[in-house]
Amino acid sequence: MMQNFLSSDDPLNLDNVRATLIRLEDSIIFALIERAQFALNPRVYEKGAFQELIDLGFNGTLLGWFLKETESFHAKARRYTSPDEHPFTPIECLPKPILPLLEMPAILHPNKINVNPSVLSFYTRTIVPLITRRATRDFAAMSRSKGRNGGEEFEDDGNYGSSVTADLAALQLISKRVHYGKFVSESKFRSDPAAFIPHILKPDPQALEALITKPAVEKALLDRIVEKASIYGPDLGVDGKLPIQNGNHSDTKWRIDTETVRELYEDWIIPLTKEVEVDYLLRRLDGLTQEEIDLLSKSQGPEA
Repeated sequence: MMQNFLSSDDPLNLDNVRATLIRLEDSIIFALIERAQFALNPRVYEKGAFQELIDLGFNGTLLGWFLKETESFHAKARRYTSPDEHPFTPIECLPKPILPLLEMPAILHPNKINVNPSVLSFYTRTIVPLITRRATRDFAAMSRSKGRNGGEEFEDDGNYGSSVTADLAALQLISKRVHYGKFVSESKFRSDPAAFIPHILKPDPQALEALITKPAVEKALLDRIVEKASIYGPDLGVDGKLPIQNGNHSDTKWRIDTETVRELYEDWIIPLTKEVEVDYLLRRLDGLTQEEIDLLSKSQGPEA
């Protein structure tokens, strides 16, 4: 999902920011569904597991190689010059854009916040094992029916390229969602700088988190996520309806578990987004003169 920051719409309008985050929910759920059709395939997350990559001089994981190769291509098309894009590959390891840079408006305060290492860690270690349980189980049953047994029977269906291609899409979407916390913080800061500045100068991360936390909004988000997953998650019949047996939907097969989607947001995406928001606010006054800070401290409202 791309955002046009050169359009006339205000990208920091909180309603616009929330609309982007809501659209990302759909994209993330569908990306998880795509990954869930393959078994866990833990080999793609193990460093040095593929001799073919070692022969190329790459000693990381297959997923890491996919990320680097894809992000290298995207970097040439200036993807990571956009304020809402953050590579998993260290930016210094990526090529420079071959297209001329756009004159992007100064939307965010200059910063180098990138929490993608954490995104990659919780996604591969926690989320992937959860969403692939059904595919892993089904593959193991098929393997046993053919007389194959052993340590890999429960996990490895050999769809390495397909698995990491789906991983890549999910990771980029989750990364964008998490780093959009910068836009949330900037929007809220501009609406009332005086409320934030004392806690930035102190500094007081807990007070800043309290200012940006809206329990009612978080509850509505989680309820919406579960509702969407309950709509997108089940396998429908050829007639487009849930299969019914004995008057109920007990035989419904789910491509993704609604509680897994909730857990992804409640335990990982929301907390990590808050970390980004607070970290951004703590850096919001960097480079400003005392006179500029004093002016901001006296201002209230969007015109600040």
